[in-house]
Amino acid sequence: MFFDGAENFKGVRICAVLILESGQHYPASAKISFPCTNNMAEYEACILGIRMEVDMNVKELLVIEDSDLLIHQVQWEWSTKNVKTLPYLCCTKDLCKKFTKIEFKHVPRIQNKFADALATLSSMILHPDKNYIDPN
Repeated sequence: MFFDGAENFKGVRICAVLILESGQHYPASAKISFPCTNNMAEYEACILGIRMEVDMNVKELLVIEDSDLLIHQVQWEWSTKNVKTLPYLCCTKDLCKKFTKIEFKHVPRIQNKFADALATLSSMILHPDKNYIDPN
């Protein structure tokens, strides 16, 4: 699974791209309708993808992202005291418990091109504000 976030004058968009062993690609994107930091958007994208994998009953998952901070926090290599990202970290760790095996891998931005392009494309599209998913 690859994921990413993008921000521009139209707002913040997130995306996740699930790639099964069979080669099938499942892209998803969403608009964030509340003020958020880049790190919050990265966590939102990660959670979007992981929840999709849970819904698809996937048991083993490789999560790939170009956000050094998120990857190291989820692997407990770096800590966070940021009150805005701490709930995201806890949610991500709880979702990880639903897998028999989950691995997080940091890659350079150039290797996350598909998710980056999807997030950028999604950020350029004007989504109707009435179509949204309530995160609660």
